[in-house]
Amino acid sequence: MDDEERQEVWEGFRNLVNMTPAELGTWLESEESHAAGQHKGGGESTGHASGRRITQILRTRKSDLTDDDYLHMRKVVGYIRRHLAQRPPGDVRDTRWRHSLMNWGHDPLA
Repeated sequence: MDDEERQEVWEGFRNLVNMTPAELGTWLESEESHAAGQHKGGGESTGHASGRRITQILRTRKSDLTDDDYLHMRKVVGYIRRHLAQRPPGDVRDTRWRHSLMNWGHDPLA
């Protein structure tokens, strides 16, 4: 990934991930967080694992981010954009749709 791609990913990530590491960490401990998303083999959901990774990325200085971090950040940006396009009608406050997005670091009500 060249510097231009990294900058594009960085900006998308910073614009879409609107939860702080502390907010995301607290959310990831909740029952709603654990229930959201796809669970493979009864284990942790993909989104929940991603949320833990996002928390680490948010706590890392930009200059210390690795290529692997940027690849994950790109994945996060893509997921959030796709998921936002599928917003259900009505009040989304207590929906699996919102909870799944929050696992990926984006609270659509913030």
